[in-house]
Amino acid sequence: MKKCIKKTLFISLILILGAIGSIIIADYLIVSKAESSLFKDINAIPKKKVGLVLGTIKILPNGNQNRYFKHRIDAAVSLYNAGKIEYIIVSGDNSKEEYNEPEDMKNDLVARGIPEEKIFMDFAGFRTLDSVVRAREIFGQNSFTVISQKFHNERAIYLAHLEGMEIIGFNAMEVTIKYGIKTQIREKFARVKVFVDYLTGKEPKFLGEKIIIP
Repeated sequence: MKKCIKKTLFISLILILGAIGSIIIADYLIVSKAESSLFKDINAIPKKKVGLVLGTIKILPNGNQNRYFKHRIDAAVSLYNAGKIEYIIVSGDNSKEEYNEPEDMKNDLVARGIPEEKIFMDFAGFRTLDSVVRAREIFGQNSFTVISQKFHNERAIYLAHLEGMEIIGFNAMEVTIKYGIKTQIREKFARVKVFVDYLTGKEPKFLGEKIIIP
Protein backbone atom coordinates (compact mmCIF):
# COMPACT_ATOMS: atom_id res chain seq x y z
CA MET A 1 0.00 0.00 0.00
CA LYS A 2 2.79 2.40 0.97
CA LYS A 3 4.69 1.56 -2.22
CA CYS A 4 1.57 2.31 -4.26
CA ILE A 5 1.13 5.68 -2.55
CA LYS A 6 4.79 6.58 -3.07
CA LYS A 7 4.57 5.64 -6.75
CA THR A 8 1.44 7.77 -7.19
CA LEU A 9 3.07 10.73 -5.45
CA PHE A 10 6.19 10.34 -7.59
CA ILE A 11 4.19 10.27 -10.82
CA SER A 12 2.16 13.29 -9.67
CA LEU A 13 5.35 15.18 -8.89
CA ILE A 14 6.81 14.39 -12.31
CA LEU A 15 3.61 15.59 -14.01
CA ILE A 16 3.56 18.81 -11.98
CA LEU A 17 7.23 19.53 -12.72
CA GLY A 18 6.61 18.78 -16.40
CA ALA A 19 3.69 21.19 -16.50
CA ILE A 20 5.70 23.92 -14.78
CA GLY A 21 8.61 23.33 -17.14
CA SER A 22 6.33 23.55 -20.17
CA ILE A 23 4.92 26.86 -18.97
CA ILE A 24 8.39 28.32 -18.37
CA ILE A 25 9.77 27.19 -21.74
CA ALA A 26 6.69 28.33 -23.71
CA ASP A 27 6.76 31.71 -21.98
CA TYR A 28 10.47 32.20 -22.71
CA LEU A 29 10.19 31.30 -26.38
CA ILE A 30 7.20 33.55 -26.99
CA VAL A 31 8.58 36.55 -25.10
CA SER A 32 12.03 36.35 -26.69
CA LYS A 33 10.63 36.06 -30.23
CA ALA A 34 8.16 38.93 -29.86
CA GLU A 35 10.40 41.37 -27.99
CA SER A 36 11.80 43.20 -31.02
CA SER A 37 8.38 43.41 -32.71
CA LEU A 38 6.49 45.18 -29.92
CA PHE A 39 5.90 48.92 -29.68
CA LYS A 40 4.31 51.19 -27.10
CA ASP A 41 5.59 54.50 -28.49
CA ILE A 42 3.27 55.58 -31.29
CA ASN A 43 6.03 57.70 -32.83
CA ALA A 44 8.39 54.74 -33.09
CA ILE A 45 6.09 52.13 -34.61
CA PRO A 46 6.39 51.63 -38.39
CA LYS A 47 3.38 52.40 -40.56
CA LYS A 48 1.31 49.45 -41.75
CA LYS A 49 -1.68 49.35 -44.05
CA VAL A 50 -3.84 47.39 -41.60
CA GLY A 51 -4.27 47.15 -37.85
CA LEU A 52 -5.84 43.99 -36.41
CA VAL A 53 -7.72 44.53 -33.14
CA LEU A 54 -8.11 41.31 -31.17
CA GLY A 55 -11.54 40.86 -29.66
CA THR A 56 -12.77 40.53 -26.12
CA ILE A 57 -16.05 41.02 -24.32
CA LYS A 58 -17.15 44.66 -23.99
CA ILE A 59 -19.36 44.43 -20.89
CA LEU A 60 -18.43 42.09 -18.04
CA PRO A 61 -21.03 39.89 -16.29
CA ASN A 62 -21.06 42.38 -13.39
CA GLY A 63 -22.19 45.15 -15.76
CA ASN A 64 -18.89 47.02 -15.85
CA GLN A 65 -17.05 47.84 -19.05
CA ASN A 66 -14.11 45.55 -19.74
CA ARG A 67 -10.93 47.63 -19.44
CA TYR A 68 -9.11 45.35 -21.86
CA PHE A 69 -11.74 46.20 -24.48
CA LYS A 70 -11.63 49.95 -23.80
CA HIS A 71 -7.83 50.15 -23.95
CA ARG A 72 -7.69 48.22 -27.24
CA ILE A 73 -10.16 50.63 -28.81
CA ASP A 74 -8.13 53.57 -27.48
CA ALA A 75 -4.96 52.10 -29.00
CA ALA A 76 -6.57 51.51 -32.41
CA VAL A 77 -7.93 55.07 -32.52
CA SER A 78 -4.52 56.48 -31.59
CA LEU A 79 -2.79 54.51 -34.34
CA TYR A 80 -5.31 55.55 -36.96
CA ASN A 81 -5.25 59.22 -35.99
CA ALA A 82 -1.46 59.20 -36.06
CA GLY A 83 -1.47 57.82 -39.61
CA LYS A 84 0.19 54.57 -38.54
CA ILE A 85 -2.60 52.41 -40.01
CA GLU A 86 -5.07 53.03 -42.85
CA TYR A 87 -7.60 50.28 -42.19
CA ILE A 88 -8.74 48.32 -39.16
CA ILE A 89 -9.85 44.70 -38.91
CA VAL A 90 -11.86 43.99 -35.77
CA SER A 91 -11.69 40.26 -35.12
CA GLY A 92 -13.68 38.47 -32.46
CA ASP A 93 -16.35 36.00 -31.45
CA ASN A 94 -19.83 36.07 -32.97
CA SER A 95 -20.76 32.44 -32.31
CA LYS A 96 -24.07 33.48 -30.74
CA GLU A 97 -26.61 35.90 -32.20
CA GLU A 98 -26.73 37.96 -29.01
CA TYR A 99 -22.94 38.12 -28.65
CA ASN A 100 -20.97 40.10 -31.23
CA GLU A 101 -17.46 41.29 -30.36
CA PRO A 102 -16.61 42.64 -33.87
CA GLU A 103 -19.78 44.73 -34.00
CA ASP A 104 -19.15 46.13 -30.52
CA MET A 105 -15.63 47.11 -31.54
CA LYS A 106 -16.75 48.64 -34.81
CA ASN A 107 -19.49 50.68 -33.13
CA ASP A 108 -17.05 52.08 -30.58
CA LEU A 109 -14.50 52.92 -33.27
CA VAL A 110 -17.09 54.72 -35.38
CA ALA A 111 -18.27 56.62 -32.28
CA ARG A 112 -14.66 57.73 -31.82
CA GLY A 113 -14.47 59.14 -35.34
CA ILE A 114 -13.06 56.27 -37.41
CA PRO A 115 -14.80 56.19 -40.84
CA GLU A 116 -17.01 53.14 -41.18
CA GLU A 117 -15.57 52.28 -44.59
CA LYS A 118 -12.13 51.93 -42.99
CA ILE A 119 -13.29 49.13 -40.69
CA PHE A 120 -13.63 45.46 -41.66
CA MET A 121 -15.28 42.92 -39.38
CA ASP A 122 -14.05 39.38 -38.87
CA PHE A 123 -16.86 37.44 -37.19
CA ALA A 124 -14.90 34.18 -36.84
CA GLY A 125 -12.00 35.33 -34.67
CA PHE A 126 -12.85 32.77 -32.01
CA ARG A 127 -9.24 32.41 -30.93
CA THR A 128 -6.05 34.39 -31.45
CA LEU A 129 -4.90 31.72 -33.92
CA ASP A 130 -8.08 32.19 -35.96
CA SER A 131 -7.72 35.99 -35.98
CA VAL A 132 -4.09 35.93 -37.12
CA VAL A 133 -4.48 33.29 -39.82
CA ARG A 134 -7.75 34.73 -41.13
CA ALA A 135 -6.11 38.15 -41.48
CA ARG A 136 -3.96 36.53 -44.16
CA GLU A 137 -6.30 33.93 -45.65
CA ILE A 138 -9.49 36.03 -45.72
CA PHE A 139 -8.27 39.63 -45.78
CA GLY A 140 -5.03 39.10 -47.72
CA GLN A 141 -2.73 40.65 -45.12
CA ASN A 142 0.63 39.01 -44.52
CA SER A 143 2.14 41.96 -42.64
CA PHE A 144 0.13 44.12 -40.26
CA THR A 145 -0.04 45.62 -36.77
CA VAL A 146 -1.79 43.57 -34.11
CA ILE A 147 -3.46 45.64 -31.39
CA SER A 148 -4.00 44.30 -27.90
CA GLN A 149 -2.27 44.21 -24.52
CA LYS A 150 1.41 43.25 -24.49
CA PHE A 151 0.91 39.67 -23.28
CA HIS A 152 -1.68 39.07 -26.01
CA ASN A 153 0.42 40.70 -28.72
CA GLU A 154 3.37 38.51 -27.76
CA ARG A 155 1.37 35.36 -28.35
CA ALA A 156 -0.16 36.69 -31.60
CA ILE A 157 3.29 37.57 -32.94
CA TYR A 158 4.61 34.11 -32.14
CA LEU A 159 1.61 32.46 -33.77
CA ALA A 160 2.24 34.57 -36.87
CA HIS A 161 5.90 33.48 -36.79
CA LEU A 162 4.86 29.82 -36.78
CA GLU A 163 2.65 30.58 -39.79
CA GLY A 164 5.53 32.20 -41.69
CA MET A 165 4.20 35.73 -41.18
CA GLU A 166 6.07 38.75 -39.84
CA ILE A 167 3.83 41.14 -37.92
CA ILE A 168 4.33 43.82 -35.30
CA GLY A 169 2.32 44.71 -32.21
CA PHE A 170 1.15 47.94 -30.65
CA ASN A 171 0.63 47.49 -26.94
CA ALA A 172 -2.62 48.83 -25.54
CA MET A 173 -2.63 50.10 -21.98
CA GLU A 174 -2.36 47.35 -19.39
CA VAL A 175 -4.79 46.83 -16.53
CA THR A 176 -3.88 46.50 -12.86
CA ILE A 177 -2.61 43.15 -11.57
CA LYS A 178 -5.64 42.84 -9.30
CA TYR A 179 -8.04 43.41 -12.21
CA GLY A 180 -6.25 41.12 -14.64
CA ILE A 181 -4.87 38.31 -12.49
CA LYS A 182 -7.25 35.65 -13.88
CA THR A 183 -6.42 36.66 -17.44
CA GLN A 184 -2.70 36.50 -16.73
CA ILE A 185 -3.01 33.00 -15.28
CA ARG A 186 -5.03 31.80 -18.29
CA GLU A 187 -2.39 33.32 -20.56
CA LYS A 188 0.32 31.03 -19.17
CA PHE A 189 -1.66 27.96 -20.23
CA ALA A 190 -2.63 29.57 -23.55
CA ARG A 191 1.07 29.89 -24.36
CA VAL A 192 1.62 26.19 -23.86
CA LYS A 193 -1.39 25.51 -26.07
CA VAL A 194 0.28 27.48 -28.87
CA PHE A 195 2.79 24.67 -29.23
CA VAL A 196 0.23 21.91 -28.73
CA ASP A 197 -1.88 23.40 -31.52
CA TYR A 198 1.16 23.74 -33.79
CA LEU A 199 2.26 20.14 -33.25
CA THR A 200 -1.27 18.84 -33.85
CA GLY A 201 -1.82 20.99 -36.94
CA LYS A 202 -4.64 23.06 -35.47
CA GLU A 203 -6.32 25.37 -38.00
CA PRO A 204 -8.95 28.13 -37.78
CA LYS A 205 -12.49 26.87 -37.21
CA PHE A 206 -13.74 28.66 -40.32
CA LEU A 207 -12.20 30.27 -43.38
CA GLY A 208 -14.55 31.38 -46.15
CA GLU A 209 -14.68 33.88 -49.01
CA LYS A 210 -11.91 36.42 -49.36
CA ILE A 211 -12.55 40.06 -48.48
CA ILE A 212 -10.56 42.69 -50.35
CA ILE A 213 -9.12 45.62 -48.46
CA PRO A 214 -8.37 48.41 -50.99
